[in-house]
Amino acid sequence: MILVVGVNGTGKTTSIAKLAHYLGKDRDSVLLAAADTFRAAAIEQLGIWAKRLEVEMIRGQYGADPAALCYDAYQAAVKHKIAFLLCDTAGRLHTKANLMAELQKVKRSLAKHDPDVPHEILLVVDATTGGNALSQAREFKNAIGLTGLIVTKLDGSGKGGIVVAIQNELGLPTRFVGTGEKIDDFAPFDRTAYVDNLL
Repeated sequence: MILVVGVNGTGKTTSIAKLAHYLGKDRDSVLLAAADTFRAAAIEQLGIWAKRLEVEMIRGQYGADPAALCYDAYQAAVKHKIAFLLCDTAGRLHTKANLMAELQKVKRSLAKHDPDVPHEILLVVDATTGGNALSQAREFKNAIGLTGLIVTKLDGSGKGGIVVAIQNELGLPTRFVGTGEKIDDFAPFDRTAYVDNLL
């Protein structure tokens, strides 16, 4: 089970769709959970991706409790022996204590099933953000304990040098990178290619 978090505008929902597509290439079963119950059209956006990728999606009503939705999605994933559950969450500023507390509630709710859940908590960061990405990673890690990063927009002006600082200070590895708009513009992080891009 993978919980995907981040601030607004980093490409979180699109990254989840790309990750679902990537994981499904090996014919692994994937379930999406639309736990962003606040942003206008967020559920519909993920639903369009789910339909396009031909994967199931658990959804709730707008304003529904994200923790309860993730809990229900995990129960469904276990029941149907789904290999990967990807939970989308609402974009939130890392400086808003009440929103970070909501993520902690999601994590506590999932831990009722299994103390090892979620297995991964991935923070989506925008490569063009620069130093602010480090403070985002620091706050999210302090609040809910991140396990890695998805770095988006590596095709733009940002070369993603911030991932080095995040790795050095917080020990957070980059798991995946997004390099464009297409569904296949997404791959596991390749250290050699990354260094070549920086140079």
